[in-house]
Amino acid sequence: MVATGSLSSKNPACISELLDCGYHPESLLSDFDYWDYVVPEPNLNEVIFEESTCQNLVKMLENCLSKSKQTKLGCSKVLVPEKLTQRIAQDVLRLSSTEPCGLRGCVMHVNLEIENVCKKLDRIVCDSSVVPTFELTLVFKQENCSWTSFRDFFFSKGRFSSGFRRTLILSSGFRLVKKKLYSLIGTTVIEGS
Repeated sequence: MVATGSLSSKNPACISELLDCGYHPESLLSDFDYWDYVVPEPNLNEVIFEESTCQNLVKMLENCLSKSKQTKLGCSKVLVPEKLTQRIAQDVLRLSSTEPCGLRGCVMHVNLEIENVCKKLDRIVCDSSVVPTFELTLVFKQENCSWTSFRDFFFSKGRFSSGFRRTLILSSGFRLVKKKLYSLIGTTVIEGS
């Protein structure tokens, strides 16, 4: 049964059913009014905390891509679709919400899939003071655009060629794999598009 705030919005069928079962009308009204005050309001501090945690995770992912572009990817620019890191961070928070230490117990391996080959970019430890309870493997995917390969071909042949001229464009798709470290429960895979 769902209790609501006013008698006019209460389901008359439910009330008449309870009356038929022997409940007194006065106790029904006081019980309904009681639940109106007991139902907790959403905790805005928790929402703000989760939002700031999400933004911190977004920054960690963007820093990982920024550090990797010249050292491991050999390119000058990495173009990331709008809200991609935000979506990934939200999925990471959702997957960590069922863990005993939450996000603090997470180790994330960040990879990039280029032409069916997975390249390791970084390993992010969310809190080094906590023993990891689960691992996440994040796989960014490269956008399959023929025009970028065509453009890179022409730039590499001309006088503008440079080892760091290439622009890497990420796809809006990604794969996120969760592996619990201290459990027999299977692996969770999320495919984002």
